[in-house]
Amino acid sequence: MDAAWPAPDREESGGWVLRAAGGVTQRANSIWPRSEPAGTNHSRLALLREARAWYRSRRLPVIFQVFDDSRSAALNAVLDEEGFTRQSETLILVRDACAVPAPLDLAPASADEAPDSGVELSAEPSDEWLRLWWSVDGRGGEESLATARGILEGCRSLYALVRDDDGVPAAVGRLALPPGGDGGLYSMATRPEVRRRGYATRVLRCLVREGDVRGVSSYWLLVTAANAGARELYARSGFAEAGRYYYRQERPKRHLTGC
Repeated sequence: MDAAWPAPDREESGGWVLRAAGGVTQRANSIWPRSEPAGTNHSRLALLREARAWYRSRRLPVIFQVFDDSRSAALNAVLDEEGFTRQSETLILVRDACAVPAPLDLAPASADEAPDSGVELSAEPSDEWLRLWWSVDGRGGEESLATARGILEGCRSLYALVRDDDGVPAAVGRLALPPGGDGGLYSMATRPEVRRRGYATRVLRCLVREGDVRGVSSYWLLVTAANAGARELYARSGFAEAGRYYYRQERPKRHLTGC
């Protein structure tokens, strides 16, 4: 997951991976606690002081990407004491490649229809692809979009786009292909006014088929716990929950002002 969404600015300290990308996306601007530091909470507090200085020099808040399991219990206890918030609970969904029987939503619509019929596939994100994705999920202007493009292109990927009946881009998605044989499905976005018309299913179907052809062994995707519509689509398509994570952000300190 880290390789599929690589932050351009990163440093590892005591088992924590510090990541920054000018504030563009939480994932690329958060601490990934790859491993727990040896010792007591004193060790974690020392690392936290270093992390605060690292992010402060970049004018970014301190955010952790913390997985919701027992391995994070000690870190969560420290972050609770330090007043870190919990936000953006996210599900990690997985599916084996070439699942048998094929989930309904990932099978061709009919025997005569090519599985990727009408879906445009490319090795780089086109301007149309970027604009649609950013209009749905983006935060910020042109500079932030340029940073986001650099993150996307930091990992070998496939980009799918499908158009509506008027030829306007309707939905997009990305299959990240980091080393290791697994594939990550990212940036699934559909224009709000054309949702629930099967466009996202076609994008997903195309990307999984292309991944199968390239020997991808299994797939993962990330979806916020609050996104019921997307979770329904992925469940119908054979994806099952394998874990969860959330972001823990330091509350801004209030400074006394006036006399």
